[in-house]
Amino acid sequence: MNNRITELFKIKYPIIQAGMIWNSGWRLASAASNAGILGLIGAGSMYPEVLREHIQKCKKATDQPFGVNVPMLYPDIDQIMNIIVDEGVKIVFTSAGNPKIWTSWLKERGITVVHVVSSLKFALKAQEAGVDAVVAEGFEAGGHNGREETTTLTLIPIVKKGLDIPLIAAGGIATGSAMLAVMILGADGVQIGSRFVTSKESSAHINFKNAVVNANEGDTHLTLKELAPVRLIKNKFYQDVQALYQKGPTVEELKTLLGRARAKRGMFEGDLDEGELEIGQISGLIDSIKPVSEIVEEIISEYNLKLKSLQQIDLF
Repeated sequence: MNNRITELFKIKYPIIQAGMIWNSGWRLASAASNAGILGLIGAGSMYPEVLREHIQKCKKATDQPFGVNVPMLYPDIDQIMNIIVDEGVKIVFTSAGNPKIWTSWLKERGITVVHVVSSLKFALKAQEAGVDAVVAEGFEAGGHNGREETTTLTLIPIVKKGLDIPLIAAGGIATGSAMLAVMILGADGVQIGSRFVTSKESSAHINFKNAVVNANEGDTHLTLKELAPVRLIKNKFYQDVQALYQKGPTVEELKTLLGRARAKRGMFEGDLDEGELEIGQISGLIDSIKPVSEIVEEIISEYNLKLKSLQQIDLF
């Protein structure tokens, strides 16, 4: 399965394991890379020296390419970028910020740069900034999201029309069928997050993994747009947020309710009531906890099976 994404990252399959906070440590990233896809360490939930430790452990656990996802809204960005360079990481995915700030600096140091966007407007800005590829993430995605509420099946063909560089689709993709669908629409590869949350190698708490497995259609919602849009499972904390919205809260009141380390409390420590449980809509389709290798094998097998079925259909 060779295309622009497999060539760009030197991987077997055009799949990227998303760098999700509190889920994507070195175990998940190395397992993903060993399975033939691109593993990403999620730097957003790591202090700089913790990130260094994860990079070093990942290098020992795999001889395949891996990268680091860096949400630019988090502190210590200078230290994080310098550690990435010092440790010889060659692939960086940036998000939640202006790609112009770091793209040139990273590329001058021999690093492949990908930026995550939620619209054609921001995809074009990323391309202008010199990134090597973009991830276009639809409204269905978990975690921090765009405000546009554009679904993945709408977003991908729109972005594809205006883009020259490789395009990676994200949001609502957890199966080979979904992967095939977005690639038919113009994507060169896919980024998958929620499905890998429930992998054995994910650093998420088992309570959170089970909550994802038990989630049904409609159990998530995109909220907190005034701060940073985030898709959450509808637990007690989510209900508290909605109750506050009924009162017409200020941004400061929302920040006070959110507090500090709410995501860590939910996803990493397993507090299913007071924690922030970030996951995509596709959680309603996820019903098992499996090793990364099995998840990747299932996705690729289904992709090939569906592709073969389509090739046998003659509509004319």
